[in-house]
Amino acid sequence: MGPHQKMTPELEDRVCLTATLADSYEAAACLCAKWGSAVDASTIRQHACAVGRRAVAQAGARAKEPGLAVPARSGVKASAPAALVVMMDGWLARQRGEAWGAPTGNEAAERVAWHEIKGAVIYRLEQAGQTAGGRGVIGQKYVVAGQEDPLEFGRQVQVEARRRGLAEAREVYLVADGSVWIWNVRTDRFGQAQGVLDFYHSSQHLWAVAHALHPEDDGAARSWVEPLLHQLRHGQEAGVLQTLDDLPAWCAQRRRRVPAEVKREREYFASHRDHVHYQAMAAKGCPVGSGAMESFCAQLQGRFKRCGQFWSERGLADLLALEVARRNLDWDALWIKN
Repeated sequence: MGPHQKMTPELEDRVCLTATLADSYEAAACLCAKWGSAVDASTIRQHACAVGRRAVAQAGARAKEPGLAVPARSGVKASAPAALVVMMDGWLARQRGEAWGAPTGNEAAERVAWHEIKGAVIYRLEQAGQTAGGRGVIGQKYVVAGQEDPLEFGRQVQVEARRRGLAEAREVYLVADGSVWIWNVRTDRFGQAQGVLDFYHSSQHLWAVAHALHPEDDGAARSWVEPLLHQLRHGQEAGVLQTLDDLPAWCAQRRRRVPAEVKREREYFASHRDHVHYQAMAAKGCPVGSGAMESFCAQLQGRFKRCGQFWSERGLADLLALEVARRNLDWDALWIKN
């Protein structure tokens, strides 16, 4: 593009989409040049941020609409989902701190600040399936991502879930790890949802107990924990919880002090005793792991957490909004003039 030239909506569409699919604005510029439109990285960034702000505004407007319907361009009225799955998690991104660019020498200056990016994955259970090789796949999932506090983020997740049939769903499942903010969101926004603690995280916490009881004997730790993992996964969670409750007496019989990890993990499982019914949930078709959420977090980190990337809060929010619009099939609406 030459000086003072304006970008057409079609070209803007292309460069913004390229910005979300490439791993940097510089890489997006290389791709644009390859397909015949030489646009420098700073120009791509400028347009991506501008359209990203439109995406933020449109998401806010949808939250105020009474119907909160799925985009009408599909042409087919969506049926009520038999079950809706909601997953949430978070990861950290590097942002420019208050002292970004300041001279070196002041060790207390905050040049780099780490901020949590919260994410959610929402899908209808009937969209889940398996490949011929047994790998799980989801035909269509919808996402939410942002830097907001848990209260506001929970509201946004509820808004997107309502667009996808939350009010009509006969069953709602919330699958997540043990992060306190997620379960607070469930209480605040998804009181009807059946909670499922990610089985992998449950396993990690049981392994923590095993290593605390047998700190110098991996074989003994494995012998203790593996039967409990099997019981936990196959409908005998009450026995597992009872085993944890009996550990103080187990230690007393052996004249051992109760490890601090045991107390911590007993409280952890006590707070999630209603969320570890894995066999019963699996029988309903509900996932017992949050692999779809972990995958989404990894994909976002592949774009927003690369070597040398230090974001401004606004710049990250704008591109993140574009990414969400692309994944949620809201992309074309960004170029529709009201």
